[in-house]
Amino acid sequence: MKITKQKLESAVEEEIISQEQADKLFDFLKASPSAGPSFDFTHVLYYMGGLIAIGAMTLFMTLGWENFGGWGIFFIALVYAIIGLIITNHLQKKGHAIPAGIAAAFVVALTPLAIYGLQQAMGWWPDESTYQEYHRYIRWHWVYMELGTLAVGAIIAYVYRYPFLEMPIAVTLWYMSMDVAAMLADGSPGFELRALVSMYFGLMMILFAFWVDIRSAKSGDYAFWLYLFGVLAFWGGLTSQHSDSELSKFIYLCINLVMIGVGVILVRRVFVIFGAIGSTLYLGHLANEVFKESWLFPIALTAIGLGIVYLGLIWQKHEKTITEKVRGLLPLSLKALLEERTI
Repeated sequence: MKITKQKLESAVEEEIISQEQADKLFDFLKASPSAGPSFDFTHVLYYMGGLIAIGAMTLFMTLGWENFGGWGIFFIALVYAIIGLIITNHLQKKGHAIPAGIAAAFVVALTPLAIYGLQQAMGWWPDESTYQEYHRYIRWHWVYMELGTLAVGAIIAYVYRYPFLEMPIAVTLWYMSMDVAAMLADGSPGFELRALVSMYFGLMMILFAFWVDIRSAKSGDYAFWLYLFGVLAFWGGLTSQHSDSELSKFIYLCINLVMIGVGVILVRRVFVIFGAIGSTLYLGHLANEVFKESWLFPIALTAIGLGIVYLGLIWQKHEKTITEKVRGLLPLSLKALLEERTI
């Protein structure tokens, strides 16, 4: 639950706390260095500026940089990284957690460029491709850049421990899921192989995110980006699987329903969103293929929808009792995570 000024004012009106206590609490929360990102103008400027800087050295890199040669690219990236670390340390000392995390993420995002330059300089680059293609195409030899990025990202994340540092790590893992498929298929993966690798890679990323979530429950949301790209890779690979069997399509629906349930339990909207999209796709399949000529299907679907709404009403009425009983069966670490998340 997010604490806002309006909620504190409501607490004052209900005489739960005094106006002076509400003002002091709001000022304390707003000034707290560990406060998470919020949708205000300051944080919008932080992320907009940071993403532009990161994009300049990644997505929007031009072919003109090839003129510097391998060693030139490597040392320029190294200088940028040193500057990024200096800025990170300065902002950290000032207590500016969010811009410090963005600056640290900028350093991690420079790693593929530095490794590319080093490979070019040492004559290890296998073909005529350029760094500009790294974020656009699937190539097996990107894997070395990705492994290096994961190593640097892990070190930087261990030293600075800012949640936003998980973003370049999660993106790199997502890229790797596609490039590993190319490596397994000797450079030319088929669509089905890419979908299968993406699905299993995404599942592993989700499990890793869950582990991170439990470990960092009381210190910050370090698992957000891992969940986001893990679900994206898993659900994308799952949805891309081809099957003519109605049973397999029904299993697809069940998996999406499980994702919705997991999202509700862990309070992670990304599971709910993609699970809902997948469920809708299955219902669309039923309407367009299985029950194409049936006048009863829309009526039955309406009844199911209203039944789910009624189920929601029952759940709301008994939520506290059910939640306490279910959580009593869970391991202590998971129970602590859920209690922390739903306060």
